[in-house]
Amino acid sequence: MSNPTNPSFDIAHLGHVEMLTDKFEESLDFFTRVYGLKLSAQDATSAYLRAWDDYEFCTLKLTKSDTTGVAHIGYRAASPEALERRVKAIEESDFKVIGWNDGDLSHGRAFRFEDPFGHVFEIYYDTKWFEAENDDVAALKNTASAFTGAAPRRIDHLNLLSSDVTEFKRFMETCLGSRVTEYIQLDNGRLGGCWFTVNNKTYDLACTEEHGGGHARLHHVTYATDQREDVLRAADIFLQNGVHIETGPHKHAVQGTFFLYVWEPAGNRVELANGGARLILAPDWKPVCWTQTDRMKGQAWGLKTIESFHTHGTPPVKN
Repeated sequence: MSNPTNPSFDIAHLGHVEMLTDKFEESLDFFTRVYGLKLSAQDATSAYLRAWDDYEFCTLKLTKSDTTGVAHIGYRAASPEALERRVKAIEESDFKVIGWNDGDLSHGRAFRFEDPFGHVFEIYYDTKWFEAENDDVAALKNTASAFTGAAPRRIDHLNLLSSDVTEFKRFMETCLGSRVTEYIQLDNGRLGGCWFTVNNKTYDLACTEEHGGGHARLHHVTYATDQREDVLRAADIFLQNGVHIETGPHKHAVQGTFFLYVWEPAGNRVELANGGARLILAPDWKPVCWTQTDRMKGQAWGLKTIESFHTHGTPPVKN
């Protein structure tokens, strides 16, 4: 019998991403009016956003800054006890510990730590559930809030860049108890990318090689739609609003998601994706290996990966 590949279910799911923008008003307009997220609250420095069926008060914290990229990534623990177990594992590891903070408008105290490439993570349990009012109240009780248009349903995943995917893999397995579902094995022996999950989703975080010489950079943040048709309609909405469509709509080979990538006004890459009903239910899942030859074939239906997809990340690298 093969051994289980899910070492821990201490972490329930990806909770939120804090994205930095140096064009706050333009970015906020994009995410609410065009992209379709809902504004839960706003303070002096940040807007707290969520998709229409995200149960938490915030899944994207948009923060004013003089730069772009990601400030931190938040994961929700499965229980208070699971949170303490993960904290202990992180403190006993050789990865950088930042420590506890009091949280923000969307959740309670959180424990922060850092990967070897400068990305800040936090784990928390106490969270604020969104409570719909007035026009936001959904017709069905099992839906978090009302929706209009082709708005994304929930936060799905993010992609971070690192100079050593193998080391990032060790970080994810050690600190979050993540498992790898798919990966890219390059001819030179390095890992070109890894896709991680903490539950039965196919992935909630991806890490791919940094080709631009940057530090702690973000590749993209993704929200999920109900259907492929939502992605197609979103492409027309982006076109109508002058949003830069980088690539897609098309289908990924790795993970098989139907995708569309755009750049929000500050330059952060954002994706809309539909993964269908694909889940990783096998407790002894064998990670899928994609070779360099496989990847040279392009995406699932033959679309070649454009150059900016390998080089563009935020913040931009200063020459």
